[in-house]
Amino acid sequence: MKIAVIADIHGNVMALDAVLNDLELRGGADLIVNLGDCVSGPLWPRETFERLEEIAAPTVRGNHDRRVAEDGTDEMWPSDRYARERLTPAQRDKLATLPLQLEIAPSVLAFHARPDHDERYLADAIVDGHLVPAALEAIEKRLHKLDPAFRLLLCGHSHRPELLRLPDGRVIFNPGSVGEPAYFDDTEPMHVSQQGSPHARYGRVEIDGDGAINFEFFAVTYDWESAAQQAERAGQPSWAHALRTGFMPKTQGV
Repeated sequence: MKIAVIADIHGNVMALDAVLNDLELRGGADLIVNLGDCVSGPLWPRETFERLEEIAAPTVRGNHDRRVAEDGTDEMWPSDRYARERLTPAQRDKLATLPLQLEIAPSVLAFHARPDHDERYLADAIVDGHLVPAALEAIEKRLHKLDPAFRLLLCGHSHRPELLRLPDGRVIFNPGSVGEPAYFDDTEPMHVSQQGSPHARYGRVEIDGDGAINFEFFAVTYDWESAAQQAERAGQPSWAHALRTGFMPKTQGV
């Protein structure tokens, strides 16, 4: 079984199309799973939503999916408000009904951040304002309530491609972000996440009949300059910088 894994599209339909085209050129997959944060961002939220409806991938709720679906408030982040204002009520309602987690195959669990929370990091820690790999003990503690029958855990949220095998044999796989290669989170503790290049990221998992699992990471070139220009038109220059470079502007380092 081949499972294509996409996450953190953030309204970047150009990056999503590039990923889907690349996947097709590589022979496709038996299943595409979407790990959430679908539309939030100053790009093409409605177009992205419509493209995702076309592929009908099993999808879990990201923290920004939840925020976009909530009633608009002054406290909303600009990227969430931008998406909310451009989606139809029916589209927002659909985001609100996305599940926190999904068992997409036997022993394979998909979720956005953690199995029990859509906004807390699983395999990462914040050190000196940057995301870094978390200690194994911390990761195991975060998973202590999860049924150990789940051997493969698919997650996103950090936007960082990660593959980690725990001492008990469970594997965590994060494909990286399709559409937002870097971000600055101004909630305490403030931090940045940076993929280090503007490529659209995704992954593929192949589960053999004997239970062996192989993993692939892909970084796909697309017209990120056009995406950056769209962010600039929406009044988000830091997004534009991230889309062009894979890094946050130095003025938004912490």
